[in-house]
Amino acid sequence: MLLTPKWYQFLVGVFASMGSILYGYDLGVIAEVVASQSYLSQFNPSSAQTGIVVSFFTGGAFCGAGLAGPAGDRLGRRWTITLGCIIYLLGGGLQTGAQTLHYLWAGRWLAGLGVGFLVMIIPLYQAEIAHPAIRGRITALQQFMLGIGAFIAGWVSYGTYIHLTSSAQWRIPLGLQMVPAVVLGTLIFLFPESPRWLIDHGRPDEGLRNLAHLHAHGDELDPWIRAEFDQIQESITFEHEHEAKSYMELFTNQSSFRRLFIACALQASVQMTGISAIQYYSVQIYGQIGIDATGTLKYQAINNIIALIGEACCVLFVDRLGRRRPLIIGNLVNMVFFLIACILIAKFPPGSTHNHGASWGFIIMTWLYNFSFSCTCGPLSWVIPAEIFDTRTRAKGISIATMVSFAFNTLIGQVTSTAMTNVGYRYYYLFIICNFTNAVFFYLVLPETKELPLEEMNYLFTNAPWIVPGTDKAKYRANYADDLERRALELREKHKDG
Repeated sequence: MLLTPKWYQFLVGVFASMGSILYGYDLGVIAEVVASQSYLSQFNPSSAQTGIVVSFFTGGAFCGAGLAGPAGDRLGRRWTITLGCIIYLLGGGLQTGAQTLHYLWAGRWLAGLGVGFLVMIIPLYQAEIAHPAIRGRITALQQFMLGIGAFIAGWVSYGTYIHLTSSAQWRIPLGLQMVPAVVLGTLIFLFPESPRWLIDHGRPDEGLRNLAHLHAHGDELDPWIRAEFDQIQESITFEHEHEAKSYMELFTNQSSFRRLFIACALQASVQMTGISAIQYYSVQIYGQIGIDATGTLKYQAINNIIALIGEACCVLFVDRLGRRRPLIIGNLVNMVFFLIACILIAKFPPGSTHNHGASWGFIIMTWLYNFSFSCTCGPLSWVIPAEIFDTRTRAKGISIATMVSFAFNTLIGQVTSTAMTNVGYRYYYLFIICNFTNAVFFYLVLPETKELPLEEMNYLFTNAPWIVPGTDKAKYRANYADDLERRALELREKHKDG
């Protein structure tokens, strides 16, 4: 094999994260669909009906994330990805060929159901195949590929909105979303199943073979592979005997509940940064400062490029900088940019002034905010939950956390339009406050997980105090990585002596 093991793991992670393109594409394309003249003339929807078009997707995703937990445990990671793709394709077909709003609603819900499966299972799969040194980089691909989807959607939407007038104006953008699902669903079986899932389900020989395929060019006798295999088996045996196994035990086992609490709080906090409000109602928000729908779509397309740059920065640096510090700083920087945007709208209300400098100031603040979010909070909301649970509870815990994400996403989608109409810029106070409280909360409760083997997370969250600042990190580090290297060295010495 020409590729090094880490490059191979990275490329497998890139391919798996194609599922995230679907989510990002939908987030980016729906604003154009519901604003297009051909959609409005064909369906003549009320504002409530258009709200259903938007919210049914996240409602379906909420259900999909919930179902993906037991599916991932029972069927395996790859089959769950394929199932999500099949459901998404059914939804995409209904949306593209919709003749009435009811078809469109059904398609939106099914597409959301499929996306719920995918965005829940993909970072889990990525975390389980990755070497600890690059695990953050690989799981951060979830947000990066989501950004790729939004980038494609932005420019497709802009092109069809400007140049088409028939129903193709919204059918083409909705139809294109099915292409990545076909590729991912049909080709995922060319890549290995999670070794940890195989070992956990009584298939250790296959688990060892896949572990060697991912980390040692298929050499099952490699000392590092044998050492990691033994460590995984010991950890899973301990989990079977002592750790949470059911959904109920996630809430009653103290270590598991702590991780579930952090993961759910993290996913909720990301939605409360204000990112969903900007994504779903960009036309209305930009309209506050006198920018028409065409200009808004253009500026949002530029915004998507900025987001991609931020997400790429996270992919490159997350395993150097860690998780804890970037998350705290990112929320504080988000707060500053939202505060400035709020001041600009308060001082220069739309319609009462033609201050183009203020309008451009607002646009630049949203761009800077998006960069800050995209290189910190956005990717880390997938990185951290994917790595803090043990093998027995990983699918269940990530499933619940992802459901929380979609629940808050739906809430923001439903509330934003009414809030923008009734209270205007004062709505931004909510996000200014939440970004600050997010930073304080994670400063207090989130321990650093950078480069720790997945098998060490049980020890970390069992022994680390709930309030992290001012504590001695050495007291809650088991040094599994050092133990792994020690075991590998002993095996190498045995092979030499033999």
